[in-house]
This record gives sequence, structure tokens and C-alpha cells, in this order.
Amino acid sequence: MKVLDNAELDALLGVLPPHIRQPLLDEEARAGLLEIVLDLGRSPEARYKEREFILNPAEVTERDIDYVVSRVSAFSGDNRAGIERTLHRISAIRNREGQIIGLTCRVGRAVYGTITIIQDIVASGKSILLLGRPGVGKTTRLREIARVLADDVKRRVIIVDTSNEIAGDGNIPHPAIGHSRRMQVPHPSQQHAVMIEAVENHMPEVIVIDEIGTELEAQAARTIAERGVQLVGTAHGTSLDNLILNPTLADLIGGIQTVTLSDEEARRRRTQKSILERKSTPTFDVVVEICDFNRVTVHPDVAVAVDNILRGRHAAAEIRFVNEDGEIKIEKLKPLSKTSVSSPVSDEEEEGVTEVRTEFTSHPELKKNVIHVCPFGINRSKLEQAASERHLFIEITDVVGEADVLITSKNYYRRKSQKIRDAETRGIPVYVLKSNTSAHIRHILGSLSSFRENGDLAQQQQDTPLSLGMREAENAIKDVMSGNEEVMELSPQNNYTRRLQHLLAERYNLSSYSEGDGLNRRVFISARSRDSGIRNNRRL
Repeated sequence: MKVLDNAELDALLGVLPPHIRQPLLDEEARAGLLEIVLDLGRSPEARYKEREFILNPAEVTERDIDYVVSRVSAFSGDNRAGIERTLHRISAIRNREGQIIGLTCRVGRAVYGTITIIQDIVASGKSILLLGRPGVGKTTRLREIARVLADDVKRRVIIVDTSNEIAGDGNIPHPAIGHSRRMQVPHPSQQHAVMIEAVENHMPEVIVIDEIGTELEAQAARTIAERGVQLVGTAHGTSLDNLILNPTLADLIGGIQTVTLSDEEARRRRTQKSILERKSTPTFDVVVEICDFNRVTVHPDVAVAVDNILRGRHAAAEIRFVNEDGEIKIEKLKPLSKTSVSSPVSDEEEEGVTEVRTEFTSHPELKKNVIHVCPFGINRSKLEQAASERHLFIEITDVVGEADVLITSKNYYRRKSQKIRDAETRGIPVYVLKSNTSAHIRHILGSLSSFRENGDLAQQQQDTPLSLGMREAENAIKDVMSGNEEVMELSPQNNYTRRLQHLLAERYNLSSYSEGDGLNRRVFISARSRDSGIRNNRRL
């Protein structure tokens, strides 16, 4: 991988006031520099991937900001400017009167070799949509894709460059785009019109577009794809699931509509009568989720992936990554039913594999390593996808009694719904997500990964005081309901365990109460029902 940025970095530093520029002239300070932040009344900062440092203790003044503004190009409608024939981006923050009071000077680098991991897809002629969080390298890869298609694959490539981020500022495009041609956009609101103009006027074989973000741009993208032109672009969002939930951009992956099934069809599918289905053919053939610099998740058939997500199954995907030796590895995953375990297979182990399925019935040695998860208020497709990425074997169930763990969101947990109460009374661990996002789900599943090697999760917790107390309550309830005992006295427990024992008794319509003081306080379970009028002292 090759990076060309030394001469261009000097161009960016040259627009900074001398007292801010000086600390960055050191070679060590320049390495890995991401951006320089100048905010009025604050000290100037240099930002790197994992650190920041103050360039000068003196506060940034209006004169400092004017110094930079006078040395860059005019700011466009999206408050972005640049330096001619470089890839740097200078973004402005304005006050209510329109005065610039802050600048973010982003370092632009031409990085070669960033698309090796997906180069076969790029050369295939399929339309590709790149997704990823800000700063993960979408635009850098987009620039390299344009160069490879123009120089190596010899296709006619037009770049619709709204903010001049792909091909740099000025009238002459940056060499990093190779022989691609660039069309600039006068104002961000006109991006969709320039996209159509590019197809109608210049006969491209490939259109490259950054940040598709409006409904008009999504419609323009569909028009381009329907004319047989390969489309390569980026969109807001980190995963395919995000696009499905985004009404503005959902058309990029076929659009979503509600369909009402007949009673017979609903029974055949074993679903509700109102379901979500894909509306049309996706604009993009392939979606690439950029996880980090050396790892991507590829959905090679967007139509199939979206259909699977809408049916509650995780999307078909390829996980591609570069290992420590610099070798590209591919793990191919396919959507599995509840009776299957996802087992990734590398391209070295099975070339051209189209589906990986491992049945519990044919591999009983894996069944003991499966974690049965009951999701409550959690996106199932995200859960299954996260489990696949972590190579964690899970089986999703709606029945609390069959689950090893219950995963829910903070909002659902606060409501204390019956399903959560049932899990607590059974002693089933309840994991609460801070937010219902893929990142938090992966974090939660990471804490469960050790159970893959150690066996069943319930077995791991069998010797905890809570599980012992709940097991004692279950045995007492059995004795009371069988008529062997009218009242069962349990061993002393803490407040939390006693509360769960009361809930368990309540679930079986039995009476329970607590007696004793301090560490000797315990629960009694009575044979009489709660409706019979005897005391039901739930005071802990």
C-alpha cells in the first residue's frame, strides 16, 4: 500500500499561521496527522487517530482564521473549501450572522492499494455501494476505485465530485483519480442533476458519486443503474440494516413496502398477515460495509440479503479481512434457519462455497456449545449478524424457559415486562443494551464468547448463590403443589434473591411471605393460592 502525502501536507501547513504551523514541521508530528482544528477563543489542536495535542497555548483569534480563509478557495454551499490540486478539505463553522468562527482542516491523502480486498467485485461491472462510519475511509476507497477502473480496467469513468473531496480542489483534478474525468457540482442541492447530466452528455461506463443522501439523489442513482451504467457510491449508514430503516435511501436497496397476505398464505408462511417485503430490484448489486481499514463485510447479492433481513434472518455475507501476513481471507456466511449453526469457512478450505450449514442433528457435539438467546426488543438480524462475525453459535428462541440468556434494551428493561420478570424468576441472566445498535450487540456477545468453549451457559452459573436460591424455590414449589407440604421454609437470602423467589411463587399462583431479621430473613411458600385470602406478604 502506497501513500503520497508529504508534498501535499506542506501545502496544507502553508495556509496556517506561522505560530500554529511551527510544531507540525517536525517529522514525528506530521506522521498520522488527521486534522487541525481552529476554534475562536480556544487553543489550536492537532488530531491523530488515538490522540490530540495543543499546537500553541495561545487562543485562536479572528486574525488567525482570516489568515487561513484568505489562502484557500472560496467556501461552497456546504461550507467546505480546499487547496488547489490537493485533497485537503477545510470546513467552516459559522455563527448566526454567517461569520466563520471555527475551521476543521482535514488532511487528504492519496492512498493506493486500499481496494485490493474487493478488487474482484470492482472489476466485475456490478454497481457497488460503500457503507461505513465517518472517517473509516469510504472516500479514500472511492477515489482508488475510480483510478483502478479507469487505468487498469480501461473503462470510461466520470466522477460527480460535489465537495471536491474525491479529485481535489481547483480545475485540474488530482492525479490520484488516474484517467477518470471529474464533474464538479455548483451546489450540493444540484448533485442529482449533475449525476443525470453526466450520463446524458458524456457516455460514461462508470459513474462514481460520494455521499448519496437525498431522495432525489437516490432516484438519480436508480435512473443511472437502469441505463446499464455501473454505479459506485457511498451512502450514510454503517450497515445494510440502516438502509432498510432509512425511508429516504431505502430505494437504493429496492425499497420496502407493507404487504397484506391472505389467511391461507399467512398460515403457509407462518407469519402475520401484514409483512414487509422488498418493493423492486435494488439499485446497487453489491453492498460493502467497511468495518475498519483491513476488514469489510460484503453482501454480494443485495436482493437476497434484503429479503432475508425482512424475514428475520441475518443477511448473506462475506467477511473479508487481511491477516497479519498480509494475506486476504474470505469467510462466507449464509442465512440459517433456527435449526442451524452458522459456521464460517475460509476460501482456502472450500473454494466457491455457496452455503455453509451445520445441522444440530448431524453434529451433536456442537449443540452443547450453542447459546440459546431470547431477544426482547432487539433487532434479530443484527443479533444474528453480530454472532456470525464473532463466530459465536447461538439459537434464537421466543420462549424464555428455553433460553440461556435474555438480551433486551434499556427502555424495555425499565418497563419490567412479563418476559423479563419470567427470566429473572427463573434465574436466567438478563443482559441490558445501552443502545440497540450493532456495536453494542457485538459488545454484549463478546462477553458470552467464553461459553462457546466452556459449554452451556446455565451450567456455568449453577454454583452461584442466586441459582442455588432459585433452585431451592423451584423444589419447594414442586413439593407444595404435589401436596407433600403445605408450607415450605427456604434458606435465608439477600433482598434480590428473595424478590425473585416471591415472583416465582406468584407465577404458580402460590402465596409467599418473608420472615426474619437481617441476614436471617427468608421466604415461606404456602400451598394455598393467593386468591384464598391468606397473607401474601411480599415485603422483602
